[in-house]
Amino acid sequence: MSDAMKRTDQHPLDDILRSDRLPHIWCATCGIGTVVKCFAEAIQRTEIPLDDVAVVSGIGCTGRVAGYVKLDSYHTTHGRAIPFATGLKLANPRLKVVVFSGDGDLSAIGGNHLIHAARRNMDLTVICVNNFIYGMTGGQAAPTTPNTANTSTTPFGAFEPPFNLQKLLEACGASYQARWTSLHVRRLTNSMTEALLKPGFSFVEAIAPCSTLYARRNRLGSGFDLMKFYHDNSEIQHGADPREVDISFQDSIIVGKFIDRERPTWQQLNDAQHNRSLGEKYFRHDIVEAGGEVSDA
Repeated sequence: MSDAMKRTDQHPLDDILRSDRLPHIWCATCGIGTVVKCFAEAIQRTEIPLDDVAVVSGIGCTGRVAGYVKLDSYHTTHGRAIPFATGLKLANPRLKVVVFSGDGDLSAIGGNHLIHAARRNMDLTVICVNNFIYGMTGGQAAPTTPNTANTSTTPFGAFEPPFNLQKLLEACGASYQARWTSLHVRRLTNSMTEALLKPGFSFVEAIAPCSTLYARRNRLGSGFDLMKFYHDNSEIQHGADPREVDISFQDSIIVGKFIDRERPTWQQLNDAQHNRSLGEKYFRHDIVEAGGEVSDA
């Protein structure tokens, strides 16, 4: 085979995706594959060396992303993607560490980690595929399931108030927050690119259909029907107040870039404190060596 023919066989994302593992495991018309494609293109745009990128995921449908990227990747235990990613970042600050997981994994069993990583402004990019349900484990209600939606644990309709993840993380202090649907391909890719380049805790929420469980249980057509509904009923409101972007069952969805602010990262604050402590230590040492006295008053 000629070199020209070999070049035409090379997919433009082959450097990032494990094409030898395709076709993927996700259901037909599930939005996760589209979100992964957006992520791969965003990585290319940033021009971050691929050896400096690590992807960490939890358990669930979206957690399988770690197995399809040709990057250092870690498939962790349920709800523990963020603490694992935090340790990875602290051990090797050069890395761009990305957490890629679902709404159930991140905001239920992993909710406490999500809150405190945002509060600390850890230098992580978190991509949350929100399909409003536990897709892999049986279609149970999730912390994001809208009221009245039918799930295997709420057959008469969900009644617990759902999390507005954007409101939650804005209150915790995230540096960057955006939300798009999985059909907002260009806009989602742009937000992922910005999030990857933003120092501190960045959060991108991708609204995607669960074609096998959520769509069927709620008689909403195919996954593509649901994906198109989310896209067509979206209202782009950049800079919207995260307190006002709740999602109701089969209603309009506010999307856009909501938060983009400057905050020192946890590591910057830690380094500053460490350097100040070192400065005080050596300052005191020099005074004592010169025969002086140091007062703590």
